[in-house]
Amino acid sequence: MDDSTPQTGVTAGEAIDRGADDARDLAALRRLQREPAAFERLYREFYPRLFDFVLRILGSPSDAEETINDTMLVVWRKADEFAGRSKVSTWIFGIAYKKALKRLKASKRRAARELQVEVEAADPRDPADQVSDAALLERLRVAVARLPLAQRSIVQLSFFYGYSYGEIAEIVDCPVNTVKTRMFYARERLRPVLDKALDEEKRHARS
Repeated sequence: MDDSTPQTGVTAGEAIDRGADDARDLAALRRLQREPAAFERLYREFYPRLFDFVLRILGSPSDAEETINDTMLVVWRKADEFAGRSKVSTWIFGIAYKKALKRLKASKRRAARELQVEVEAADPRDPADQVSDAALLERLRVAVARLPLAQRSIVQLSFFYGYSYGEIAEIVDCPVNTVKTRMFYARERLRPVLDKALDEEKRHARS
C-alpha cells in the first residue's frame, strides 16, 4: 500500500478539502507571530481535534487542556522553523503526541509497553471498511479505547483522522514498519469485537 495516501476511505473530494485546509493552515502559520488573529484561527481550528486525540491518551480533560496549551505554545514559538516537508496538521499532532506522552510520564501514569517488533504485516480487512452505521462505529470506538496506548494512537490517527502510515510515523516518531506492525496487532485485538457486531447486524437484517 502507498504510504503517501490515507488508509481509511478518504474520498477525492475530501482529499481536495484537506489540501485546501492545509494551505490555509500554512498561511496562518506563516503569519503567526505578526498577526494575533492568525494564531487565534489556528488555535480554534485545531483545538477540537487535538482535544479528542489527547484526551484519549491522557484520560483527563484538564490534562488534555494543558497539553493543548503547551502544544500551541510550541507552535507559536517555532512557527518560523516549520520547513513545510509535511502537512501543518502532521507537525502539530506530532508536537501534541510528544507533549501528551511527557505529561503521562510526569504524572507517573504508565503508558502501554512499546512493541519492538518491526516486521512487515499486512491485513486486507480494514475495520473502517466494514463499519456501516453509528452503532458499529461507537462499538469500535469503545474497543479502540481499550487498546494499549501504542496501538490506540495508531488506530486513532489512521481510522478517525485519516492520516497515512507515513504521516503517522512522523507524528509518533517511529519507523513506518513499526506503525504497520502496531496496526496489525490492533486489528487482531479489534477483530472479535467487530466480527460479533457484524454477526448481530446480519441476524437483525434477516429477522
